[in-house]
Amino acid sequence: MGKTAFALQFDPSLLPRLAKRYKASMPGEDEAFAAGRRIGQGDHSLQNLRPIVDWKSERSRGRVAKNDERDVTDALRLALDAKSDRAAVSVLLGLRGVQVPIASAILTAICPARFTVIDFRALESLGVQQPVLTVEFYLDYLAACRRLAKQHNIGLRDLDRALWQWSKEKAKKGIGAIP
Repeated sequence: MGKTAFALQFDPSLLPRLAKRYKASMPGEDEAFAAGRRIGQGDHSLQNLRPIVDWKSERSRGRVAKNDERDVTDALRLALDAKSDRAAVSVLLGLRGVQVPIASAILTAICPARFTVIDFRALESLGVQQPVLTVEFYLDYLAACRRLAKQHNIGLRDLDRALWQWSKEKAKKGIGAIP
């Protein structure tokens, strides 16, 4: 089985405009990234993990809340100290309620220049539907997003916002995003 082909489903000239339109669409993002900064500064607490989980998936809140504070502290510290992307993602999967999408959101909130969120909207914008979200798949997706961001001279976080926004507008209008 080969690697997934990730192909932008819209004109790349729309990337900056779509990224700008995203901001008003996602409540909780500012709180999630503030929590991510606190984690990056050494406060590896469950309290800081909660706003990130709420931003990504409120449905996971209860499962993540069942983690022991020591386990959360260790996992966040180990993820931050990880030398590889694979290790950073994998250690977070050891927490209750954390699957690849939540792990990607945690890492993105902590280090948005290095990681990006994986979700069905961003994947749709890259021509991928219903993948099995494994660590390996996320790493392929992350590499593709890094390439696209570099190719189109846009930050990784803005690329994610644009991908998400295009899919949201497409779903709302039943057609591709309108400039």
